[in-house]
Amino acid sequence: MKSKNMNTRLLIFLLLTAVTYPSQAKTEITWRDVTQWGVEGRGWEDQERERWFDRFPAKAKGKVTDHVWNLSRHSAGMMARFKTDASAIQAKWKLMSARLGMPHMPPSGVSGLDLYARDAKGNWRWAAATKPNKQEMQVTLLGGIAPGMREYALYLPLYNGTDSLEVGVPAGAKFEGLAPRKGKPLIFYGTSITHGACASRPGLAHPAILGRRFDMPVINIGFSGNGRMHKEVGDLMAEEDAAAYVIDCLPNMTAATVSERCVPLVKQLRKARANVPIVLVEDRRFPNSWLVPSKSKFHDDNHAALRKAYKELQAAGVKKLHYLSGDLLLGKDTEGTTDGSHPNDLGFFRQADAFEPVLRQALGLK
Repeated sequence: MKSKNMNTRLLIFLLLTAVTYPSQAKTEITWRDVTQWGVEGRGWEDQERERWFDRFPAKAKGKVTDHVWNLSRHSAGMMARFKTDASAIQAKWKLMSARLGMPHMPPSGVSGLDLYARDAKGNWRWAAATKPNKQEMQVTLLGGIAPGMREYALYLPLYNGTDSLEVGVPAGAKFEGLAPRKGKPLIFYGTSITHGACASRPGLAHPAILGRRFDMPVINIGFSGNGRMHKEVGDLMAEEDAAAYVIDCLPNMTAATVSERCVPLVKQLRKARANVPIVLVEDRRFPNSWLVPSKSKFHDDNHAALRKAYKELQAAGVKKLHYLSGDLLLGKDTEGTTDGSHPNDLGFFRQADAFEPVLRQALGLK
């Protein structure tokens, strides 16, 4: 009798479960490879590459230093644009390296994707980020999206290489891959900071922030520990007809190397591109340099060397040359870094705020 009652209860439970939790049909996803329409931030478009998402063309190998070449394989600054009316957006991507994060920078910035969308007024607004935990990822970036056709921008990893990237939307959704804009890009040449350390996600590095503010394409050629005003990098920069060249290399240099290399690099760029504005940027001050005299002296000497080079170039008649002081790039309160050197998200916003008026002047904008 007890066994019969138990069987009856089990049957009732199964019936209720079947009614309460009906099976759901799996949504079919249509995948699109971003290489089919292209990404912004990938300069030298018409030149051969070893890997599609490398920042430099293949010919740079053996010309730039090995360190610069290896770092140029990171996809920093690249952004895929598309339009869709999809109610959900997925992504799958494969990373070059299994090192997903760093002690001072999370995987979301090193190896993650970062999605922005234009609102009804045409402004870029953040939409979704990712938390990569393996070398090959597939995620739903955002679901339950309100109806309507929108433009999206998907930023690629900052400190890892990208081997492949696809965007997925439900079958039947409208989708249009947007080719890279033809306008002249802002080119940022710099160090680990330009590269993106230590933004929590790719869209928060200051070149990306400024790209959205100016609504312009950006090429990021920041190289961690290796932004040193190299002539060979200058050769490649000169091939790109930029809206402006931003040279922000002082954190990786000494006063002696600034004195040796700044004037030749600017003259090299000016000879190739007579009308492209050039912005020279002092390095930020370490937030604890007020406590450590040797750090303060390092900045003082570097800044003095750059100012001297700037004045020499002005005296030589170099036009469209602009200068950005570094003393307040990270603010006054010492809270703008992750580790006493690299900006946190607050620091990157402060840097963007400092860069913006100088770039507006350089670009002839109000």
